[in-house]
Amino acid sequence: MDLTQEMKNFQEIASALIPRPGDTPQLRGIDIYGETLPLNGIIGGDHIIYVDFNRRFDLDRRISKAMSDDIKQKLATNKLRAGILLADVAGHQATDATIHIGFHHAFLTGLIYELDIHGEVTTRLFENLNTRFFQTENFAKYITMIYGEIEESGDFNFLSAGHPPPIVYSREFERFVDIQPDRLITFYPIGLFPSEDHPDRSKISPDSIAKKRYTVNNIKLLSPGDILLLLTDGLQEHAQENEPYFPGRLEEMLKETRDLPARQICDSIKEDLLAFAPQRDDISLIVVKRE
Repeated sequence: MDLTQEMKNFQEIASALIPRPGDTPQLRGIDIYGETLPLNGIIGGDHIIYVDFNRRFDLDRRISKAMSDDIKQKLATNKLRAGILLADVAGHQATDATIHIGFHHAFLTGLIYELDIHGEVTTRLFENLNTRFFQTENFAKYITMIYGEIEESGDFNFLSAGHPPPIVYSREFERFVDIQPDRLITFYPIGLFPSEDHPDRSKISPDSIAKKRYTVNNIKLLSPGDILLLLTDGLQEHAQENEPYFPGRLEEMLKETRDLPARQICDSIKEDLLAFAPQRDDISLIVVKRE
């Protein structure tokens, strides 16, 4: 088999993990849509994973088999929320997708254990992912990542591994609103340094710099029409010569499209930013709108 056919086969494998429009989580009062624009080819270093707990898991059966009332209660809470993961592998070549393929399957496997043991996703999953990728021999890449869970109430609880922070557009004030720094705590990307309090720390790399435990942050979509944006640095740094797209032009686009569904908002921003300047990196954007 020649190299061209091998690359085609690889792209088919990686492309199968890209969420389709129908894969976005369904939550009452919450509209979600996201998209990734690879710089080279049809795949790249950015990756989105949705966790629609209601569709992905048989929560009622899990609740019936849970070992404690605490786990039963946490499993039931998952019915009212959905998970969103946005990851960005350093680099933007098609072959960088090999890393997010491994990350994709490791995350979803860990997710099952989290529900089995805790009834919910905890920070321990991400400490273990960080340790696994740090331990990989000759691993010259790292992964920035944000994972959050949006609830029907509009609460968004998330942790960040060196990723651009979430942004909130207020329907009432018609602009981006400031978020207090203590609600945007982030630590090093996945795989860059070992976790400080991992049980196997002394066996992994006892003398190297260590990463503190990932922190769970909380922000709220308070009013109908409020919009939460998750993005990668490809959008954050998108520019036309010395004129940046973010935040000014992006905010103007949200003023124009704020009353549209999440998918149309995302499509409009995509069209505008590509017309604004040539793409220089993988770009990803996820729109979460409170209806």
